[in-house]
Amino acid sequence: MVDLHCHILPGIDDGAVDVEDSVSMAHQGSADGIDLICATPHIRHDHDVRISELAWRVEEVNTELERAGIPARVRTGGEVAETILDRLDDDELRAVSLGGGGRWILLEPAPGPLSDSLAAAVEHLRERGFRSLIAHPERHLTADVDSRLTALIELGALVQATAAYLTAADTAPTMLELAARGLIHVLSSDSHSARRGRPLRISDGLAALREVEAVAPHLEWIAETAPAAITRGEEVEAPFGP
Repeated sequence: MVDLHCHILPGIDDGAVDVEDSVSMAHQGSADGIDLICATPHIRHDHDVRISELAWRVEEVNTELERAGIPARVRTGGEVAETILDRLDDDELRAVSLGGGGRWILLEPAPGPLSDSLAAAVEHLRERGFRSLIAHPERHLTADVDSRLTALIELGALVQATAAYLTAADTAPTMLELAARGLIHVLSSDSHSARRGRPLRISDGLAALREVEAVAPHLEWIAETAPAAITRGEEVEAPFGP
């Protein structure tokens, strides 16, 4: 499996505390069947993440994983806030594209209900030659979330849900309903540390999708085919839709 959203780089944002934490996170992922992890530090105003440093930081983590005998590997990426897009040039966007594929941007909506500004950001990225993967819709479960996500998908975006929210008692019913409507395309861990919060795990959320008739035949596409294609910068079209 591929994890497209993970804060595994140490000491760079609110993710892994140190390299030992990064190694522990990758160990969790490998145990869950994840063999490729996109490092997606926050690219936004309240984190001093230097895009020019990301490639060598990823290589440092991979060196430690190889030394520890952990098969999972890390690739570059970033969780790009919609509010910072205008400050990033095309080279910077390519540098934080998922997997280094040069095409797909993990786009973090502004806090609060999804709004027209997010649709404008998706269109802006498309005009610049990029496609958007909308991060964690579970943070925006307002009454119009389904229509908002549908509109974003019609603009060419895909949607990434955090796997843990498909099994959490307070969010699972709504998230599974979004999945049933074809509004969730890939799952990720959005893990920040092995010492606190969500583990680097996707399989539990994937198991929950087995009970959703609309997507149950497409679990391999959700867990492997689509995210792998995203990391390669390829065109991706969902085999199901809203």
